Parts: sequence; structure tokens; C-alpha cells
Amino acid sequence: MRASYERMIRKYAPNIDGRIVNVQGLFPVDLEPRFGLTDGNIFHGDMTPDQLFFSRFSYKTPISGLYLCGLGTHPGGGVSGLPGFNAAREILKNSRMF
Repeated sequence: MRASYERMIRKYAPNIDGRIVNVQGLFPVDLEPRFGLTDGNIFHGDMTPDQLFFSRFSYKTPISGLYLCGLGTHPGGGVSGLPGFNAAREILKNSRMF
């Protein structure tokens, strides 16, 4: 199964092999002590009103060319894909290529 994912990635990013420096997989038991995520919470915070929407990090950063798209960013965790969508939209808006 993994080989099919690798072929798909290479189809869209043919030079990816020479660009990957390191890969690391972390499980909830690893996340809790490393990042302080209670029980390795995959939502990067509670799904309560005080932890959602604008209480999260922005996808824009003060560092030029650096955008955040993890679940800890606006609008919050879940399986919506919105943090990545927001970051991608901003990248395309600020890109000189598009």
C-alpha cells in the first residue's frame, strides 16, 4: 500500500526524494509529554468555545513565506480541512506565480 502512495506523491512532486530530510511519526503517547497535549489530543486543544475559531493561531505568521495549517490554527480542530484551506488560499493570494 505504501508504494502506491509514494508513486502518487512522485507523480505530482517528481523531485521529492532529494528534498525530504527527515520523517518522524508521533503517536498520542509521544505527543503528550513532548507538546503538552493532554492525552495526545489530536484536536490540539479542547473543542470548547474558548478554544475554537479566533482563539486559535492564525494561518498567517510574521515570518515571510511561513504559513500554519495544523489543527491548532483557525478555525480549529476536526476533520474539516479548513485550516489547510485557509493557509493554501493565503499562499496562492500572496504568490507571484498565480
